[in-house]
Amino acid sequence: MLVEFSIFPLGEGASVGDKIAGVLKIIDESGLPYKFGPMGTTIEGDWNSVMKVIRKCHQGVMKNSERVVLHISIDDRKGRKGMLEEKVKTVEKKLGKRLRK
Repeated sequence: MLVEFSIFPLGEGASVGDKIAGVLKIIDESGLPYKFGPMGTTIEGDWNSVMKVIRKCHQGVMKNSERVVLHISIDDRKGRKGMLEEKVKTVEKKLGKRLRK
């Protein structure tokens, strides 16, 4: 499954890069495949593994925040692995060119 999520603390001011760096450290240390983007992060893995990482990220941000907003979008397809890269390649193939990343 692919799970895209974004997490951000409220009431922390305009810059939350330090909190997001802490979230990415948790994700990176999980060992799961992921892609970090400007508006969210996508992780690939089974339900329990991915949700464990997201829970740790949430707990990490909540340690020093009064309020946290977490958005989650899930694409769960039976029998498929490597979707993190494959979904982009499929669209690029249909377009006949590589897209900007």
